[in-house]
Amino acid sequence: MNIDNSKTEIPHNKRKSVTVLGLGNMGAAIAHTFINRGYDTVVWNRNAEKCKPLVEAGAAGIEILSEAVAASNQVVICLLNNTAVYEVLKQVAGAVAGKVFINLTSGTPAQARDFAEWAEKQNASYIDGKILADPIDIGTAKAQLLFSGKPTVFDAQYPLLEKLGAITYYGEDAGAAAVDFLAQVAIGYEFLIGFLHTLQLVHTEGVDLTAFAQRVAGTLQGYGPLLSLMVNEIQLGTYQPDLGPLQVQAAMFDDLINHRKSKNVETLRMQEIKNLMDRRIADGHGAQGFSSLFELLGKQ
Repeated sequence: MNIDNSKTEIPHNKRKSVTVLGLGNMGAAIAHTFINRGYDTVVWNRNAEKCKPLVEAGAAGIEILSEAVAASNQVVICLLNNTAVYEVLKQVAGAVAGKVFINLTSGTPAQARDFAEWAEKQNASYIDGKILADPIDIGTAKAQLLFSGKPTVFDAQYPLLEKLGAITYYGEDAGAAAVDFLAQVAIGYEFLIGFLHTLQLVHTEGVDLTAFAQRVAGTLQGYGPLLSLMVNEIQLGTYQPDLGPLQVQAAMFDDLINHRKSKNVETLRMQEIKNLMDRRIADGHGAQGFSSLFELLGKQ
């Protein structure tokens, strides 16, 4: 049954129609963007109440999943997780030939590849996408969207996808966008937890946190060349002393750890780094740089 809506009808112009499945904050922002860019937009959500604001904005709300998918050739999926995506696709299997599924749900590379394989068996197409943005930035250049999948499919969908933000294409492997997305998100969290630990430390020393955060932000601007240097050392396998020899860095880490202990600040992460340094030094690599720890990170 369709949601009661006298303002909209199921779109008949397939050239500029799109279905959006999932209307959380991000899915709703995506649907609003398509509406505002002139697309006939069909929306579906497990909880149909979430369709109402989109319907008021000009979308067609459909309660029955199979009908929502049938309404457009382009189907954008933005659900909580890929478990929910599996459930949705299972319900429409066998009736999606010719459809293009664009999955913007967070997930793993393996899941993306599974979905691409599923779509091929269904005579449908699949593009995997990941979003590095807040919902408020969707539809602007601030929104970074990462995509991967067959190039012919991506090229055909580009006019739709570019409406959402700045686009980066990672190639034919459906899992490639997820690889980069998860890596970038992981780096962000690794930095932020380290930042919180350090804030706790300087807070106990009476440091002005606002001023400290501003100094950290300025320091971060200088890390670009260091990252490039470390990647180069890893690729060459030479591990020149980028931040100084590990033997010198390890001695400084004793100071870092002892300082935290003196202020009852958690030291687990710093101790983990120190342990890696000690292992490299014990193996005879004390003259190498910090980048040489790379050799240990793939080993259990």
